[in-house]
Amino acid sequence: MTRFCLHIITAFCVAVCCPPMLYGQVSDADRERVITKGLDWLAANQTRRGNWDASGMYPSAMTGMAGIALLAEGSTTTQGKYAPNIREAVEFLLKKSRKNGLIGDEFDDRYTYGHGFGLLFLSQVLGEEEDEARREELIDVMTRAVQFCGQAQTKAGGWGYVSAKDGNDFDEGSTTITQVQALRGCRNAGILVPKEVIDKAIGYIHKCSIREGAGGVQYNIHGGGGRPPISAAAIACLFNAGEYDDKFVPNLLKYSDQNLGSLSSNHGHWHYAHYYYAQVKYRQGGKEWEEYRNKLFRRLVTEASSDGSWNGEIGKVYITSINLTVLQMENGALPIYMR
Repeated sequence: MTRFCLHIITAFCVAVCCPPMLYGQVSDADRERVITKGLDWLAANQTRRGNWDASGMYPSAMTGMAGIALLAEGSTTTQGKYAPNIREAVEFLLKKSRKNGLIGDEFDDRYTYGHGFGLLFLSQVLGEEEDEARREELIDVMTRAVQFCGQAQTKAGGWGYVSAKDGNDFDEGSTTITQVQALRGCRNAGILVPKEVIDKAIGYIHKCSIREGAGGVQYNIHGGGGRPPISAAAIACLFNAGEYDDKFVPNLLKYSDQNLGSLSSNHGHWHYAHYYYAQVKYRQGGKEWEEYRNKLFRRLVTEASSDGSWNGEIGKVYITSINLTVLQMENGALPIYMR
């Protein structure tokens, strides 16, 4: 067999056994190209009302997530390429603010997600808002939204898909993390957040944590087994709350590293999981972040569609928004994701 043939066979084996997305470092040029196309896709798919949605559903949640992706580029309500889109998104969410503080629609069967992601987005906008009248409006809406979070919290300290009153005190992990991150964003922006609300939420996460071995976070306090996506989100949530030395963190990190470190897809909600796991690894920094970053960015860049979007569970806006946020995390434009 000639040396040329051996080279061909070797190259074939590498391509089959080691897909390009799982090794090597993606170039900055390729990453920037994908980010630009993705952001342009989001901007082009914003509705005339200023929102985004998932096949007509979850407009507040999708608007908050898409808005965060645009902010991560460095644009604000007054400066940057996507300033008009960000202004329209802010306007949409302000109009969605109800007298009781809810940001969203009460007929939405998962309005807590919309409230959380919408509030998180507004909390990242406030610090850069230059118009005094708009600042006062944002502060008023966010203050009432924080109060709604406190009233919607269950007796156990978590949140469900709707408020405790509307949901018969049901709660679960993913919506709880969404509220805590939004509340932390508000506190960073100078909005008063009652300490007892955060303390109850941290206690809820502790109750959901499996203490034996490298246990993860369960679906809720009643069980459901360890969930990699919720476990990664829980660590990000604890870090956001300043709980870096929390006694539960080492076990949760070990569990998340075992289940998410290889980028395997043997669990549901892969993109959601790595949206939060990336936040955790970025905060940790160092060699672990760099190695994980290279693998993750390579995969995200490789899987992007030609139009700049990604597809998956819940739809293009959702997946595109969280992937773009992850790819831009190192920009340092959003206080909530800073080290």
